Amino acid sequence: MAKKHPVQVRRAYEEPAVGDGTRVLVDRLWPRGLSKDKADLDEWCKTVAPSTALRQWYGHDPERFEEFARRYHTELADPERAEALQHLRELAQRGPLTLITATKTPQISEAAVLADLLRR
Repeated sequence: MAKKHPVQVRRAYEEPAVGDGTRVLVDRLWPRGLSKDKADLDEWCKTVAPSTALRQWYGHDPERFEEFARRYHTELADPERAEALQHLRELAQRGPLTLITATKTPQISEAAVLADLLRR
């Protein structure tokens, strides 16, 4: 069985950490006010992000997170998103992976949903 590397979630505005490994932005929109240099990203995988309609419906309302996660899982079955998710799986198999999001509450973001899927 393949070795499990850590998959973590971090805010785009936090300083990169030594153990981050590959840093991938998983938001559809670039973080406001953040330069490409300061972001220190290896990739921007916007294809895996939730649809604009789902993102706007959710609005990071903690009470909607469970339903958001359920709907997002459905969206991840879409071929283009499924391919992007598979790419993240491959990155996670190679070494530590940090999913980057601009949201104020990363524990209830698409990055948290993705990290949970990748850890399984």
